[in-house]
Amino acid sequence: MAVLSVGSVVALWRYPVKSMMGEELNAADVSERGLLGDRVYALVDPSNAKVASVKNPRKWGKLFDCRATFVDPPRRGGRIPSVRITLPDGAVVTSEQRDLNHILSTVLGREVTFATAAPQAPSLEEYWPDIDGLAHRETITEEAMPPRTFFDCAVIHLLTTATIDRLRELYPQGRFEVRRFRSNIVVEVASGEKGFVENAWIGRTVAIGNEVRFNVTGPCPRCVMTTWPQGDLPKDPGILRTAALYNQANVGVYAAVVRGGTLHRGDPVRLE
Repeated sequence: MAVLSVGSVVALWRYPVKSMMGEELNAADVSERGLLGDRVYALVDPSNAKVASVKNPRKWGKLFDCRATFVDPPRRGGRIPSVRITLPDGAVVTSEQRDLNHILSTVLGREVTFATAAPQAPSLEEYWPDIDGLAHRETITEEAMPPRTFFDCAVIHLLTTATIDRLRELYPQGRFEVRRFRSNIVVEVASGEKGFVENAWIGRTVAIGNEVRFNVTGPCPRCVMTTWPQGDLPKDPGILRTAALYNQANVGVYAAVVRGGTLHRGDPVRLE
């Protein structure tokens, strides 16, 4: 199949602590586990051993009011560094503090433990709102996560500006912004088209820059997290409702790493 130039990288994001706000990057190393440092830590509910996630926002929605950044940049082959967590009141704590669990439990209003390693069979709770097109409605399910990780499904989430632009057309009153969808790599499509273009990438290899290669494994189904307020973005069920109505609730695609390396903003993106 011919190599096709599709655009360039306009944003790179990683989330050191699952379900907290993360950090935008100019460059990122990639290993078989995705962007180095992405979702390496999480909070765990000691009452049921489940990973805390804003997928159940009535319980864990306040995680979106916390932001995690690395104290030092993680490096390939090195120990994952500690994180600095900015709390809703602006106070800053680090993952090295002995009283961290107590501080986070107080902020969240329920007991949590800061986890530096994922269990063999992690799981989380997911709330499904009353929206047509979702697999469930008005219920909470238990969802398995990939073994020994804090990822929902795959290590890479790719999203194009074409998809964001199309969603804005379909629901103009909604604020469709990249940060709602917590993707790792955002690609600006060179053609300027609006549409769910990355759906056609499934089964293809995406080459970024000179080194990195991804295999696009499937669509990325979105959840109630996309509707939850974060920063200046308001709560808006219409965000997920629009994705469900027009793209089977998918926003972007999942990918596996074929070959690691270093990514930079501005890197060319090709389909192979």
